[in-house]
Amino acid sequence: MTPANIPESELSAGYGPGSRQILIVTGLSGAGKSSILRVLEDLGHEVVDNPPLHLLEALAARGGSRLAIGIDVRSRGFEASRVLEEMDRLKALPGSQVQLLYATAEPEILLRRFTATRRRHPLVTSGTILPGIEQETRLLAPLRAHADFVIDTSDLPAPELRQLIETRFGSGAEDGLTVALMSFAYPSGLPREADMVFDARFLRNPHYDPTLQPMTGLDQAVVQHVKQDPAYPAFFNHVHGLLDLVLPRFVEEGKKYATIAVGCSGGRHRSVTIIEELARLLPKTAPVGPMMVLHRELARKGLSSWRWAVPPHNLSGQDKSA
Repeated sequence: MTPANIPESELSAGYGPGSRQILIVTGLSGAGKSSILRVLEDLGHEVVDNPPLHLLEALAARGGSRLAIGIDVRSRGFEASRVLEEMDRLKALPGSQVQLLYATAEPEILLRRFTATRRRHPLVTSGTILPGIEQETRLLAPLRAHADFVIDTSDLPAPELRQLIETRFGSGAEDGLTVALMSFAYPSGLPREADMVFDARFLRNPHYDPTLQPMTGLDQAVVQHVKQDPAYPAFFNHVHGLLDLVLPRFVEEGKKYATIAVGCSGGRHRSVTIIEELARLLPKTAPVGPMMVLHRELARKGLSSWRWAVPPHNLSGQDKSA
């Protein structure tokens, strides 16, 4: 990453022609901001972490076409209101596109991470960490309220976080709306990044068939079992029709990323079947851009990895997996 202590005299280059994408990355300590910046750097962004706030405009003028700037309570002169003021100045620069990404996690998760790594919280000099987490949450609240993207990493393993950032901010993001189709299990929690969630638990459950129980929705026997439920055709057609309506409207509104999640009890059978069927049909009926598939519970057990149903233009039609 580019060091934050760049002499101000070296940051005087003028603003070049063409569009410049500036992503401000902030969030709670321990929520994954540094990991996000590393992924962005791998994706070709010029990354600067924790520069003094008064240098943001000069950094933007000096930076390349894609610039990611990390800001948090450690930044010199930090005040949330001042960060927002500096962002307004960046937005006024010719050709600039400025967005704010906020990383967060549940307090107990942050506490567990700090305990496991034995790191010091930036707002705590001694004693327990929780008051520091609460104070930081209050200090950053205005930034979260103005964020273009909020990523909750509480239940997001590092590989899935990387996939999420790659999909949202990689070169494929220029292809229009990127759609992520995700299956999940309700007992493991709702996907916090989901824009739309559909509940398939009312469908007949293959789990109770001893032959089908060890299988998944990737197996044809399970697919046939799920589709034979009398309620399946109407349910799937309603979901499919709604997405055919909504996804193109997302594009019209300028939305760049949408996560569509389908859940069931175990995240192995019904939800997987429906996500796979959506991945097969949506590219034909709502061709909005790249489309990825992730079966969350299967991935956590090593039974499946994410894949592109419709790859970004730069993948030349080849699947990519983490």
